[in-house]
Amino acid sequence: MERPWKTTDLRLVLEDGSIWRGKSFGSSGTQVGEVVFNTSLTGYQEILTDPSYAGQFVLMTQPHIGNTGVNFGDEESQQCHLAGLVIRSLSPCVSNWRSQKTLSDYLKERNIMGISDIDTRAITRRLREDGSLIGVLSTDAFKTDEELLHMSRTWHIVGKDLITDVSCTEPYEWKDATSDDWEFSNKVNTSNDTKLHVVAYDFGVKQNILRRLVSYGCKITVVPSKFPASEVLKLNPDGVLFSNGPGDPSAVPYAVDSVRSFLGKLPVFGICMGHQLLGQALGGKTFKMKFGHHGGNHPVRHLPTGRIEISAQNHNYAVDIASLPEGVEVTHINLNDGTCAGLTIPAMKVMSIQYHPEASPGPHDADPAFYDFVQMMSQNQA
Repeated sequence: MERPWKTTDLRLVLEDGSIWRGKSFGSSGTQVGEVVFNTSLTGYQEILTDPSYAGQFVLMTQPHIGNTGVNFGDEESQQCHLAGLVIRSLSPCVSNWRSQKTLSDYLKERNIMGISDIDTRAITRRLREDGSLIGVLSTDAFKTDEELLHMSRTWHIVGKDLITDVSCTEPYEWKDATSDDWEFSNKVNTSNDTKLHVVAYDFGVKQNILRRLVSYGCKITVVPSKFPASEVLKLNPDGVLFSNGPGDPSAVPYAVDSVRSFLGKLPVFGICMGHQLLGQALGGKTFKMKFGHHGGNHPVRHLPTGRIEISAQNHNYAVDIASLPEGVEVTHINLNDGTCAGLTIPAMKVMSIQYHPEASPGPHDADPAFYDFVQMMSQNQA
């Protein structure tokens, strides 16, 4: 006889040998990924649809998840890209007027596994001490713990090109701006004047990045990750955006070459993965962090002004400040660990930040970065 309550039916096996048993929601099966923790209190739907989480299990440190349900207006892409979701407690009900379905149904439709009723606090402490770990989620009772452990120890994420699978396949034009109901900046361009043309390299771009650029008066052409730089120049853009994206920047040398092709020719703006690729294109190096930055509460200092921004971040790699050549100015640092959070070379009209200016944890501390990029392009036209 079937029990009226859900029993433990899902295992999370980590490469350190630990086994965590919980309850499944979403899809079933067996999936491998890198386990990272995210300290955001809200915004799990944006996290689910952020392409930068490809290949990763996201563990939410906020214990209660799912109470606001899911709505299609908050998606950052057309699908879920993460490998799985790990939470302490799945809300038994949804109470939000914007909700269109439950989190569990949403994940099931998108073939994403979720595990609840496990000690996320203990796993987070383990990740902080040992660093990000490879794990396996499985509802398959016929697979032994040893088989799953072997999977976790033989799967690797470092050195993999994760960008290609999340990028678009053909160029397209993006036209949507931030809706009037959500607009907050008095610097946006709502006129019908000639717009600045920005070509955005899609390494896993979040849609809200594109919305903000349109709001600031830009015409956007999005191109695939391997789109030739020579073809971009034929489009005669006013600037080039290198977007966020998943994985190891050292695994995509073709993207570094693309960034290098525009240096000194056009204003460029790198965000997250784009920032790391820019650091490499300028002659610097990147390194894998112990457990990365994932969350909506990271303090960043803007060094030229001393201004502090509360930022949303999602990255496992960082630019090595010591490796940057002379002439590259570090503009932002993460106040938690002193890592590089922003670069510029004014003479070359280059700028980048390691965090997400389109997100709203501060709530709008980082949004002026879009305005700065627009000003850079406008000055280049003068």
